[in-house]
Amino acid sequence: MLSIENLTKIYSGGKKAVDNISLDIESGEFIAFIGTSGSGKTTALRMINRMIEATDGKISINGQDVRKMNPVELRRKIGYVIQQIGLMPHMTIKENIVLVPKLLKWSQEKKDQKAKELIKLVDLPESFLERYPSQLSGGQQQRIGVVRALAAEQDIILMDEPFGALDPITRDTLQDLVKELQQKLGKTFIFVTHDMDEAIKLADKICIMSEGQVVQFDTPDNILRNPANDFVRNFIGQNRLIQDRPNMRTVEDAMIKPVTVNVDSTLDEAVTVMREKRVDTLFVTGKHQRLLGYLDIEDINQGLRAQKELIDTMQRDIYRVRIDSKLQDSVRTILKRNVRNVPVVDRDEETLIGLITRANLVDIVYDSIWGEPSDTTHDDGIVDPVHEGDVRP
Repeated sequence: MLSIENLTKIYSGGKKAVDNISLDIESGEFIAFIGTSGSGKTTALRMINRMIEATDGKISINGQDVRKMNPVELRRKIGYVIQQIGLMPHMTIKENIVLVPKLLKWSQEKKDQKAKELIKLVDLPESFLERYPSQLSGGQQQRIGVVRALAAEQDIILMDEPFGALDPITRDTLQDLVKELQQKLGKTFIFVTHDMDEAIKLADKICIMSEGQVVQFDTPDNILRNPANDFVRNFIGQNRLIQDRPNMRTVEDAMIKPVTVNVDSTLDEAVTVMREKRVDTLFVTGKHQRLLGYLDIEDINQGLRAQKELIDTMQRDIYRVRIDSKLQDSVRTILKRNVRNVPVVDRDEETLIGLITRANLVDIVYDSIWGEPSDTTHDDGIVDPVHEGDVRP
């Protein structure tokens, strides 16, 4: 457990950047620090690994006072990811990943094994280990920056606005990656952000700061339902999606049944299913409803002309969400990625369970933002055209 007691930072001139804050963070939690510029969130984060020295107060990790530890040794025990990534340009990706293990004098065999293990976690090929940072895209470099913080098997990972400079889609992808890694590895993540959507999506608890003080420290749901004061209410925004629908919190509450075709089917059989179900997208599944890919009308037309099998025609790169994902995150994903639908899978992210579509989210979004009635028929009897595709994914 990480315990922060009466932590204070006063800079020369008397400016109090952090003002007597106290928090208890349990092992394995994902904590987001958020606040306006100058609120003290980054200063609080950097005092944990003593990049900034506290003026007063105590920080302890499993009962050990970090202010009494050697700061260099402390930093080797705590992962750290910053917005600028900080990869060494003259080092290969492998050398960057195992930088801290090298300082800890790991064997070459153990370092090589760890580098191969970590690059697989972020869906990059092993061949990238021999490349240099300049040969990777910004998003790929950021992935390496994330796994480098995990290389020395530290229990606490600090992240200081790591995705602030990335485009929305890359940022969304990396948010998913970080959350998946945190849950899979059981590490304690402490994340600084200025984006409330990002905090809600990632964090188990959010620490909202203002003028160096903690204004509210609670779960995202509790903060959305019960903001502590007007500052919090204004900070999170009055129109945050889904916050006023406690009966619809996860994608399970809003998903519909997807239309599927077995991977052993023919393209002609896929066309038949499309016609019968009146849809333009089919999800391809294997044994036990394992999600393998999808087909749309254009895919099938091209496959038929080229006389291909279904398995060689389907698209395998498919964005998916887990059944326990927050509904508001799926709304943002659909809008950011400009996709029509997102398949819902089980917690192992393999079995297809449901489907979230633009159409079946329309009423939810309308109700949440504008309070419109869910009845889509106007007084003149005309059906709202935005709902016409409700049966299509």
